[in-house]
Parts: sequence; C-alpha cells; structure tokens
Amino acid sequence: MSDHSLSKLHQRLEKETGIHTDFQKNMTYSEYLQLDKILSSQQRLSNHHDEMLFIIIHQVSELWMKLMLHELQAAIVAIEKDDMQPAFKMLSRVTRLQSQIIQVWDVLSTMTPSEYLEFRESLGKASGFQSYQYRLLEFALGYKTRHILKIYEKDERIHQLLEEAYQKPGIYDVSIKALHRAGFAINPDLLTRDFSKPYDRDPSVAKAWKAVYLDVETYWDLYQLAEKLVDIEDWLQQWRFRHMTTVKRIIGFKKGTGGSSGVNYLKNVLDHSFFPELWELRTQL
Repeated sequence: MSDHSLSKLHQRLEKETGIHTDFQKNMTYSEYLQLDKILSSQQRLSNHHDEMLFIIIHQVSELWMKLMLHELQAAIVAIEKDDMQPAFKMLSRVTRLQSQIIQVWDVLSTMTPSEYLEFRESLGKASGFQSYQYRLLEFALGYKTRHILKIYEKDERIHQLLEEAYQKPGIYDVSIKALHRAGFAINPDLLTRDFSKPYDRDPSVAKAWKAVYLDVETYWDLYQLAEKLVDIEDWLQQWRFRHMTTVKRIIGFKKGTGGSSGVNYLKNVLDHSFFPELWELRTQL
C-alpha cells in the first residue's frame, strides 16, 4: 500500500468517532473469547521451532471437531422430531467445517521428516489416535468399537462421555427411523436394536432408499437427508485420505506414537462405510 493510500486510510479511521476505547467496566473481545487460556495453551516440550506448528494444527482440528459435534448432535435430535429443515442446515454446516479441517493437513505437510524427528520423542505415547472428540464423531456417525474405550479410562469424565455416546443411536439410526415413519417397511429389529453395535447393511433399508431416489418429488426431504449424509461421508473420506498421505509423507510406514500401525491403519479405515446402502444404490439405480 502506498504512503498516500495509508494516509487516506488513517484519515478515514480518525473520522470513526464511535469506536469504543474505554473498557474498564466492559467486556473485551479477548475476555469474551478467553484468549488468555487459548493462546497460553501451546506449551512446547522441546525447543524445536516446528513443534508450535504441530501443537496448533491439532488444537485447531479439535476446535473444528467440537463444532462439528455440536451440529451433528443437534441434527440427530432434529431428525428424530422430523424437523428436517434445521437438520439440513446443521448438516450443511458440518460439511463446510469438514472442508476446513481437511485443509489443516496442507499446513502440517510443510513440516519435513527431519523436522518432526527433532521433537517426536517428546510426545511419548500421545497421539491423535487418542482424540476422544474424533471417537465421538465416529460414534455419532454409527461406527462403534468397544475396545477403543479402554484408551480413555485415565479420565473418568471423558470415559463416561464416550460410554454414553456409545449407547446412543447415530445419525444413520435416526435416519432409518425416519424412513419407517414415512411408511417404508423397515426391518423392525433395526428400530429397537442395540445401538452400541455397529450397523450392518439391511435389505429393507436398501429398498427404502432406492424408492426414495426413484420418486424424489414424493420423498424430497428424505432424498435431501440422504444426500446430506453422503456429503458428510464423502468429506470424511477425503479427510482420512489426506491424513494418511500426510502421515506417509512425514513418517513413512513407521508406527504411530500411539502404537497403531500408522499408514497401514489409516489405509484400512478408508474401506469402512458409514452409510453403505446410500453408496450401493448408485450402482443399482
């Protein structure tokens, strides 16, 4: 910006006479956001420059996941009430959030293997594999494995939070119930099943979704719901893929700090589908 442009900008700002400057008795922006807590939580365990990048990338991801959970959990409640329009808004927001969380891998990938090695040992056995919010997201989407809960026994509050989420229906469970309420002949066992068990594809659900896609005008809300779910899984798979490639780029095929097989584990989870009938019907239509 030229000196002349800066001068004009300063002149315009000086004319803004309504700007508040006295905050002795008023809440500030920093206080509202509790920035003192947020910006003081990046405590490096090494002296290496790039550990700051590593910490912030993961903290930002956890914040995005917190908002995703906020929207997903509210959408589940809305779908249970057949309040579809607010649910669609929430699910659309989730996919926008997913686009943000995918981009963090682009930033993390600027760190080289040599740079990561300088502080990797400082992490001990701590790993993103242990993210309890990511587990809550998986649970909300219907992917549940009991053995994973043992990781969180150290913190009773987190373990209880996960245990409760583990027992609750996921978003696909409530979507299947919505199909039932719309008059489709859904296998009754699905409506009263143990929601702590992973969902397995069912012919009655496949038949119902196919009918929805063949008569979009009649079942417009269910059709929109199905596409919102596909959007979420699509973006989640893209996040998983970028995660895998970033890990491969930085540590190759080494084991993760949390003990997982690293890249091989991340490759395996790419094969899992949260909403199998919605993907299979693409071939059937």
